[in-house]
Amino acid sequence: MFTPKALTTFFGAAALTVLPLMGLSEGDPAEQIAPQAGTRLPLEDLRSFAKVFEQIRQGYIEEVDDSTLLEYAIKGMLQGLDPHSSYLDRASFDDLQANTTGEFAGLGIEVGIENDHITIVTPMDDTPASRAGLRSGDVILRLAGKSLRGVGLDEAVELMRGPKGSSVTLTIGRKGHKEPFDVTLKRDTVRVRSVRSKVLDEGYGYLRISQFQIDTGKDVAREITKLQKKGELKGLILDLRNNPGGVLQSSVEVADAFLDSGLVVYTEGRNESANLKYSAEPGDMIKGAPIVVLINDGSASAAEIVAGALQDHRRAVLMGTDSFGKGSVQTVIPINAERAIKLTTALYYTPNGRSIQAQGITPDIVVERVKITRLEQAARTTEADLAGHLGNGNGGEERNAADRVREKEGREDWLDRDNQIFEALNVLKGLNLYAQRQHELREHVASTR
Repeated sequence: MFTPKALTTFFGAAALTVLPLMGLSEGDPAEQIAPQAGTRLPLEDLRSFAKVFEQIRQGYIEEVDDSTLLEYAIKGMLQGLDPHSSYLDRASFDDLQANTTGEFAGLGIEVGIENDHITIVTPMDDTPASRAGLRSGDVILRLAGKSLRGVGLDEAVELMRGPKGSSVTLTIGRKGHKEPFDVTLKRDTVRVRSVRSKVLDEGYGYLRISQFQIDTGKDVAREITKLQKKGELKGLILDLRNNPGGVLQSSVEVADAFLDSGLVVYTEGRNESANLKYSAEPGDMIKGAPIVVLINDGSASAAEIVAGALQDHRRAVLMGTDSFGKGSVQTVIPINAERAIKLTTALYYTPNGRSIQAQGITPDIVVERVKITRLEQAARTTEADLAGHLGNGNGGEERNAADRVREKEGREDWLDRDNQIFEALNVLKGLNLYAQRQHELREHVASTR
């Protein structure tokens, strides 16, 4: 159901949060959008609109009901404003709400298209799909008796969603099985994770945020705690690449997790209620450990808020390529129980007063995403490989080529897989090494006085 409140979003059809802009409150929508005192409606233009409306109503080749024509008129007004103002019918609002909360009723399958077939990329944990034993690589041949061959990805996803508790039968083709088989699943609430983490190297964590949902701030705190339980966190890579944005409050909470104080973001619009400031509260979760934030041209809106705040406060090194440059705020305003408009109402600014609208954020270190090929072999001959070589005499362990190959086995090769993550990890290690050397130098100077 549509919640009759003013809501704020930072990108197309994705995320919401309550934000009482424009002095809106629950009540009669007609009263909420009444013209402000001192303004006059353009009566002559309204007469022209009425004439056009009547001509279409009476003369168009097919009959169109009045409510549909008015809906078209609303869409036209909003489309003429900016790329992010739009009309939301019930289906559009449902999609917006699902992206905001990260929850929807479905099967819990990430799918893609392979050889013109809908193929399972991965079943999500603790969902109907995973509990039924569906696997990555399974091909969905039919859904509820309908062939999915040639069906687009969006249409297939829409068919998989439905009311919680409803059942649907999938016909699955699996490698190693001679014949397709049917699996009947009962739809349930599926929670899409917006935050993932892992340890890249001893003491160095990786945190990926795919979009900013209502609970992303809490999810970030939980993932950082998980990383810290695996050992002291000496550095963190925060990956915001291809993050389209989302909930304002969540972006503030994420930036706040790494800041002790100071302004995170502020917004300015035509209405006084659109002028807001958000500040960090005391407490840096990783206690000043260095951070590298990865951004690219797919990092937009709320992702740019986090990147801009950490850059302005000199709390992180930004690496990658220029961000998207969406610095506007949208408010979702209900016009009845099932329809709403999404209207651009303000611009946001980083702590130093930068508007990144149509400009983006420039990283501190520009690193393009490239494919790197090694010029040298993984195993090289060194002195330690020569028969009868002399020992080093200092008790250190000698490592030959075979030892180095064994040490590399089982570790992810970030150089080959993602050069930007590899470079970010090197920067974190370099920052820590430099800090350690400076500390050792100060101790040495103090001991010689």
